[in-house]
Amino acid sequence: MSGPLALVEGESDRVALLELAARLGRDLSGVEVRAMGGITNLGSHLTSADAAQHTVLLHDEGETAYVERTLARLDRDIPRFVCRADLEDELVRALGIPRALEVVDAGGDLASWEILTHQPFHRDRPEAAVLRRFWGTTSGRKEKYAGLLAAALEPDQAPAPLTGLLDALRAG
Repeated sequence: MSGPLALVEGESDRVALLELAARLGRDLSGVEVRAMGGITNLGSHLTSADAAQHTVLLHDEGETAYVERTLARLDRDIPRFVCRADLEDELVRALGIPRALEVVDAGGDLASWEILTHQPFHRDRPEAAVLRRFWGTTSGRKEKYAGLLAAALEPDQAPAPLTGLLDALRAG
């Protein structure tokens, strides 16, 4: 049997988890953090994993029904950690909008952010929703900011789904 396996929906989740682990001084050597390329690939990733391997899952709340059906179909019961909307939502809520925008500024994208916020569709939308849209407007931006936002967190600000997953990996 190989070491523990953390299944996460996408590459941005993997980047944030690895960055947060480093920020919190959590040693993930021997742990495979695997981006599944979307939650719909959960079944194939679980099927390819050793059933005895300690496996944990991070997913978005909106995917819960799919996850439960997949786990039931495969007769698997693994610890799951759920992000309310998605990982970026967890990070923005943990940091707060002003600090998240400081990260955008430090990342060199404040001008792009301001262009997006001035578009008619986004003018009256909540900043958190516009930020989540912002991450996905340019290839690689979601991964970039997942790492930068996780790095900006103080240890006591770490979102519960991520710290829970890290704790479960340590316990496994």
